[in-house]
Formats: sequence, C-alpha cells, structure tokens
Amino acid sequence: MPKESNQLMEKIVSLCKRRGFVFPGSEIYGGLANTWDLGPLGIELKNNVFQEWWKFFVQSRKEIVGIDPSVLMNPKVWEASGHVKNFSDAQIDCKKCRKRYRADHLIENNINTNVEGLSLEDLKKLIDDNNIRCPNCGEKDFTDVKKFNLLFQTGIGPTTVNNEPVYLRGEIAQGMFVNFKNVLNSSRKRLPFGIAAMGRAYRNEITPGNFIFRTLEFDLMEFEYFIREEDWQKKFDYWLSEMDKWIDLIGINKDKTRVREHTADELSHYSKRTVDIEYKTPFGWKELYGLAYRTDFDLRMHQEASKVDLTYMDPETNEKFIPHVLEPTFGLSRTLLMLLLSAYDEEEVENAKGNKELRVVLRFKPNIAPYKAAILPLMKKPELVKKADEVFDLIKNDFTLDFDQTGSIGKRYRRQDEIGTPYSITIDFDTLDDDTVTVRDRDSMKQDRIPIGELKSYLNERINQ
Repeated sequence: MPKESNQLMEKIVSLCKRRGFVFPGSEIYGGLANTWDLGPLGIELKNNVFQEWWKFFVQSRKEIVGIDPSVLMNPKVWEASGHVKNFSDAQIDCKKCRKRYRADHLIENNINTNVEGLSLEDLKKLIDDNNIRCPNCGEKDFTDVKKFNLLFQTGIGPTTVNNEPVYLRGEIAQGMFVNFKNVLNSSRKRLPFGIAAMGRAYRNEITPGNFIFRTLEFDLMEFEYFIREEDWQKKFDYWLSEMDKWIDLIGINKDKTRVREHTADELSHYSKRTVDIEYKTPFGWKELYGLAYRTDFDLRMHQEASKVDLTYMDPETNEKFIPHVLEPTFGLSRTLLMLLLSAYDEEEVENAKGNKELRVVLRFKPNIAPYKAAILPLMKKPELVKKADEVFDLIKNDFTLDFDQTGSIGKRYRRQDEIGTPYSITIDFDTLDDDTVTVRDRDSMKQDRIPIGELKSYLNERINQ
C-alpha cells in the first residue's frame, strides 16, 4: 500500500476510535482479530444508511416487501443451496511459521495479476513460479492450496455430544428463498416482485482485514427480485441503474467507483451473470456492491431438497413455473467504510487568532450524517444552558442532535466538523434577549442568525432536500 494511502487509513481508523464511530472488538482483553464494535456515532450512521436503503428500495416500491429471517436455519438449507460444498476460499499455509493465507490474496499482494477462476493447482504454480515469500517469516515453503469452507458451524443442544450441527448464515439470501411461498401467499404479490432483508452474516474468513472492509461478521442489505426468465436482461439493467442512483443518494464518491463484469471462470455456482460495483480504496479496487442473475437455481434446489412446491402460478394464464431471480446485494459494513473515505477531507483554515490550522471535516450528506445538528451554548452559564435545553427539546423529535457545552466554541465547532455534523446551533446572550440563534454551516462555515421559531423549517429545508 502506498505511503499516502496507508496514512489515510491510519487517519480514518484513528478518527473512528477517537470520535466514537468504530472501536476494536473486546479491546480490554486484547481484542479479537478483525472484530469491531460500532460506537455511538457508528450506530447512528449505520441506522441512517439502512433507513435510507429501506425507504429507497422497499417502502417506495409497490412490488417489494421486507422480512427479517433467522440467523440459524435448518442445515439442509445450506446443503441444498450449495454452500456446504462450494462456499469456500483457496487456503495455503506456510510450512515454516504455519501462518495461513488466502492464496488469491497472497498472489494479488505480490504480483499485479487477476487470479479469479483459477484452479487450486494454477494458484500454487503462480506462487512457486513468482517466488512469492511468506509475508510473516520470509520463507518460500508453502503447502499445496486447498479449499477452506467459510461457514461457521455450531451446534444445537445442551451438550457437544450427538448434538445437531447448524451453521451461522453466510448470506441472508437463503432466508428469503425459503420464505418465497410464505411471502407469496400472505402478500398476494404477482411477478415481478421482490423480497428484501437486512441483517448480520458470518464468514470464517482466512485473512480478513483492512479495518471494517473484511470482517468475520458483517451486515448485508439485499433483495431477491423474482421475474420471468425472458425479462432478466431488461430488469438487470434497470437494477444496475437504480444501484447507481443509490450511490448518489448517500454520497459515495462516484469518481472512485466502477462496474466490473465477472468472467465466466469466476461466476458463482448459482449465477449466469454477475457484476460488481467496486470502490477505489487506499488498498486497491474492492467490491462494494454486487448484482447477480441467479436464474432459478435457488428455488429449484430448495424445491428438490424439501419436496415442497415452490412454483408460481400466473393468475391470468394459469401457467405454472419456477421464477428466476435477480439479486442486488449491498454490504452495509463496507458502505460505512466507503462513506468515511468519501467524506474525509482536510483543509487549511484561519483560526480566531489569525493563525493557520488544519481543519478535518467529514462531509457527509445531511441525510446520512450521524447528527443533523449540534446544540452549543456559547458558555457554560446556567442561563445559556437552560435556553439551549429548551432549543434541544423543541427540535429533538425532528432531528438527531448532539449537545456539547464543554470547551471553547471554536474547539466545539472543529469537533462537529470532524464527526460530520452539518449544522451547529449556538445559543448566546443575544438569544436570551431576542430568541434568535446562530446556525453555522459545516461545509462553508458561514453563519446565519435565525429566530428560534423558524429553526425547524430552516433545518428541514436543508437536511431533507
């Protein structure tokens, strides 16, 4: 990773911990590799992104409904879907230090080549032919490459003897497929229609890393869109364009995104066509979102394995068939990282004393910013704090607010800039006389004097545009 890119990631990670976006998991016990906890600001950001996604893809569409499927499912689900057999990465171990790596990552981090779709033997040959060394000990003595299943296995029952093995879900899609008939019967939808879900997924990754980009547990948002086979290309293009609109809606930097088509060799076992929307991170182009045409694979396999009829009957023609499906999938955890990277900015500004200083700003779009506004009494005087409390209570049901009364007003402005708060509302001694407040804009740093009675409409106009 180039030095400047490494520095940017260090700044992001530092800011996230210092300001309460993301904390290392189990930190007081030394942590657990590649687990992270969302802090007060992180959970607000996550909830805002999810709410915007649900509104854009579910609530604003007549043909899409949502469910909340269980994390634990009958293990036969994962056998039928192909995950027990096919959900794996290519693993290679260093014989000297016994460090384990994903073979594709080991190659990509050392030579500039795409290895998607290569066989296990071809991966090993590339490692040997290019004299790739173990990043940990520097030796070149590796095992053969073998498959490593990503499903986390656990058991049901009070003891570990003879209990039934189950898996933590590696994706949330299967919960929607096994509920296809339930949703169809209860919602009375007709093709085309979609089932959406958001939730936690788990993957026993060999080499997770790069902050919250690749972790053992993560949040996904996705929907399965059921269609007639002949409509898949037209609908594929439509959903790809809608995903592009979504990127604009939440403020991911589009100049750093691209669409990459999967080659035939790298397609998943269920897919006939897949594209990734990738983001140019400090550690290279990485998958952010995906759109896959899963054909009728999942419903067909579940129908065969469960012996339950999962066909759809057209009420107008009485035609009976298994629908095909398109799957737009969105990594929510990854979205948070790309939003932080897109929003992070530094600029040199002049402070109150006329000296130059560095201002760090997270330029979040107002609709996804953790706090929409901050209430700041100019000084920690009882009369100012009391008035600030009144202003807080006046608009707290309409906007997520921060309340900060510690430190100089200049330092508090800088803190709000650094956590991405679009507007700071200062209550001063003039407020006590004329019921007006100063509203400072995060990006321009310009200030408007606003009557308290107009504050709600002022913010609404700018935040909900």
